[in-house]
Amino acid sequence: MTVLAETNQFYSATFLGTTQHSLAYTNAPLIKVGLSLHGELQAVKTIKVNGNQLSNNLKLGDFIELGIIKGDELNGYTAISIDATQGDDNNYRKLFTDLESLKNVGKYQLLKLVTNSNEKADNEMEDFNKAPNLNGEHLKLIRNMLGLKIVELAEKTGLSKSTVARLENDEQNITNEILGKYFNAYPDLKNALDLQFDWVTITFSDMTGEQVINDVMRLKSELFLERSTTQNFYTREFVFAGEKNIYVQDFEPTKDVDTNQEVQKIGATMYLTGQGTRLFEKALLEQGLTWKKFFVQAKRFKGTFSRLDIAINDNWSLLDMDEIIEATQQNRFWSKSRSFAIHGNNQDGWTANFGKSPFVIRIYDKQKEQEQKGLETSIKNRVELELHADRAEQVISEWFENDNLVEYSVSILYTYLWFVDEPIDDEELKGTHVRERYIDTLKPMPAWSLLTSLGQSMKFVREPKEQSVDSILSWIMKYVVPSLEVLKKTGHWHEVIEAMDKANLSPEQEKLVKANLVNAITNTKANLEHGNLNFDKQQRKYVEETAEFEKKANLPF
Repeated sequence: MTVLAETNQFYSATFLGTTQHSLAYTNAPLIKVGLSLHGELQAVKTIKVNGNQLSNNLKLGDFIELGIIKGDELNGYTAISIDATQGDDNNYRKLFTDLESLKNVGKYQLLKLVTNSNEKADNEMEDFNKAPNLNGEHLKLIRNMLGLKIVELAEKTGLSKSTVARLENDEQNITNEILGKYFNAYPDLKNALDLQFDWVTITFSDMTGEQVINDVMRLKSELFLERSTTQNFYTREFVFAGEKNIYVQDFEPTKDVDTNQEVQKIGATMYLTGQGTRLFEKALLEQGLTWKKFFVQAKRFKGTFSRLDIAINDNWSLLDMDEIIEATQQNRFWSKSRSFAIHGNNQDGWTANFGKSPFVIRIYDKQKEQEQKGLETSIKNRVELELHADRAEQVISEWFENDNLVEYSVSILYTYLWFVDEPIDDEELKGTHVRERYIDTLKPMPAWSLLTSLGQSMKFVREPKEQSVDSILSWIMKYVVPSLEVLKKTGHWHEVIEAMDKANLSPEQEKLVKANLVNAITNTKANLEHGNLNFDKQQRKYVEETAEFEKKANLPF
């Protein structure tokens, strides 16, 4: 029997799958288990177990002995004393008749079929503390960052000097109307922070990669380069325009040894990297979709979120990365997980990670990171919430139900990480109600406090970008052109031209060219369809030129 520590009840536990494609993915995999009493399913838990103690032949529906299941604020639940066994409880086995026919343990979303309306969501992050509103100290910090005296700020905002003084001394409430005056006077302040998705991974257990591309993403499969892979336990991947920013992984068809028939194993995962989300936003824009509508669409195809990164962009240098790193090194921070790691340096930029999978908070110098790649960005620093599996699912569910992505994300940040102005005593952290009893009595780091408070007013933004040939052109102009100029001035230019004429494009490069041709044609047709050309003669000429362009491009549609 299995004991759930929070209830001291004894349950029968049944294996319901994993949150990855193989139990061998990690030595401590997260697995789904169903807990039952007298043959009735009572709860479904995500359990972190010792993979070395699990049976290699463990199948969906098998009984397992988990010993004691103990809750943990960050990682859901941890199982102690694992021993996989087979069970004979026929009554309980009836609950999982359909599971016996499933061979892919990645089909963990089938758990959505089993619900208990009286049960609180399992192994989710606890209720969040709502981030505090702006206060007088925040307004004073804003004024100092603007380099203004009270009289100058009052004149610019249309407020009286006495009102500004009362606001900064917390003698008068900061209303939305007053905050609006600050934003109107200083638009950069209103746009100091914004929120966007920076990584999206969705798994579809009942689809192939081509089906995901055609039916979910609704992109032309001809623009994806197909190749073999061994990543993430898949054997095949489709890479958009030959660059691994947008890609889908699944399984290559195999031959049945008995029938010699082609067998297609189902199951695929869609990946949008940081750059990929920006490129995909252009596709969403062309399809007339928002992220929410796309995610709803993915859910209709039984998609489950394997990873979701939410980025809070600091466009105004509210944060000082040197200050963040120093505070971390001096133990002047609190988080629900004391696990942290620091990478980088002053020249290349710092990165600080707090927590571990399935939930990591990352703070880094975005501008310096982009400079290392030869790219430009208006973002100074970035705070990322990296959420995996159930953590990502929880945020999406909350967004669907309450339409509060910004507020919810800031509340997660405020609840799980806080910087203060003095070292935190490790002994104090061992007590109960640490946040209320101890942490909240310490003076917060002003910039971090301002970020979490001002963040409640930030916008959820999209930043659609053109195909990645633009980044290639930017890189060439910045790094290659100067070298070409040297060759030209030293009399070697003709050799470069001859080499270009003889060069053969790789399949990846051919895909990139084709993707950009399609993009150009799409925009051209859109202009025509929206009536931007007003004369029939011009339209006929336009159609003829477009048709000729398509013919030369040798497009697959």
